[in-house]
Amino acid sequence: MKYLLGVDFGGSSSKATLLGEDGRVYGTSSVEYPTFYPQPGWAEQDAEDSYRALCRNTEKILRESGVDPADVAALALDAATHTAVLTDGDFRPVRRAIYWTDTRASAEAARLKEEMGAELIRECYNSPSSLWTLPQLMWLKKNEPEVLRKTKRVMAMKDYVRARLTGDYVTDDIEAMGFLLLDARNNTWSEKLCGLAGLDAGMMPEIVPPTQMLSPLTAQARKDLGLTAATKVIAGATDTVMEVYASGAIRPGQATVKLATAGRICPITDHAVVDPRLVTYRHVVAGLWYPGTATKSCAASNRWYRDTFGGDFGEMSAEAAKIERGCGGLFFHPYLQGEITPYLDDRLRASFTGACGYHTKAHFNRAVLEGVAYSMKDCLGTLKELEIAPTEAVAIGGGAASALWRQILCDMLNIPLTTVENVDSSLGSAMLAGVAAGVFRDHGEAVARCVRKKDTAEPDPEGAAYYEEKFPVYKAIQQALAPIYHRL
Repeated sequence: MKYLLGVDFGGSSSKATLLGEDGRVYGTSSVEYPTFYPQPGWAEQDAEDSYRALCRNTEKILRESGVDPADVAALALDAATHTAVLTDGDFRPVRRAIYWTDTRASAEAARLKEEMGAELIRECYNSPSSLWTLPQLMWLKKNEPEVLRKTKRVMAMKDYVRARLTGDYVTDDIEAMGFLLLDARNNTWSEKLCGLAGLDAGMMPEIVPPTQMLSPLTAQARKDLGLTAATKVIAGATDTVMEVYASGAIRPGQATVKLATAGRICPITDHAVVDPRLVTYRHVVAGLWYPGTATKSCAASNRWYRDTFGGDFGEMSAEAAKIERGCGGLFFHPYLQGEITPYLDDRLRASFTGACGYHTKAHFNRAVLEGVAYSMKDCLGTLKELEIAPTEAVAIGGGAASALWRQILCDMLNIPLTTVENVDSSLGSAMLAGVAAGVFRDHGEAVARCVRKKDTAEPDPEGAAYYEEKFPVYKAIQQALAPIYHRL
């Protein structure tokens, strides 16, 4: 039996999945690490935390599964996009990485949008906002110039960790789009955009396909991970495309609805759909794309609520399930870090609206779930305008494990939502490693062996009608409060 190891680096933890060539999962492991919030609107990560998490996850998964390390055929990593690790020439980070939810570069993004927004859409297929690496680097150029003077390499988080394993300075052609420094039409780094960031295009990594086989594990990496020279290292890709892949969405017309740190609706298309309200990326299947909407604080809203006001997710959900649909007129808008689709506005803020003496904590519990779902409905409207809205989808992300939240979202979007047994991005990375190493013949075989449908939630006609009726109220609150948010 050959095994495949996929490892994801998320906003609060790293997860590893050990996959067998028979398509079964033989072990999982998770290690938490912090995201730092040094100032309001800022978010940073220590790249060394990710490497340490990889080492702990690999050691644990091998020990608990009893799998011989020599039988691990290949390894692939994934992580959130737009989180650049700046290093010196020896792969040593020169500062903490600015995480993609960070909004410090809002002014730089606004200036880019005003001065060359149309050019960026045309060249990069995406519109500037604070989540992209280019405006973040422009902020560093202005506020921390000494950091850029020390910088010799610009790396995505998973690429930094992988460089520690093999010494390769590469990124995949999906991750490369997340820097907003790429001429997506020609798949080459743009000298002009790199110059705006204070960089030379020659400092950027080589661009390779996600299935590219890289250099062997170094002796130090084999020692740190407990693996052998038999394990091949694959380039890998981003966390969202790996989740899409692990859901089985590898054909045009399929789609995913993601309830994770961020919320996304990603239809699969056979062409790039370029619109400033979307985040558009290539798929790992050649010739396909996954243009997606983005709700910036999805499960992040639920976690913030729990951490701020106390409670347990299970208890919170059980209490919320007892509350009537609509929460007695209580609305939540999940703009903890501003919002992407459809507003592209970093200055929006979260709010509860309509509270009265009748409401209990359970009402607030449910309002958070409904508020995120309303935001996803807002996103669906953009896809309908572009005529690429899905009529059914696979629900992915940690939030999809909640039957209550999944049903609320199903009613809100008024489409069936299917779940699969395991849709973690680390599974997608393991599947990708299997294709690259020849364990699976192609992507179709990987999906056929590894993806197993679990159940399907159908929209409740009464619930769908209710949320359709109340959605204009949700929109009206956003429109009324936006000018006030801008004054805060």
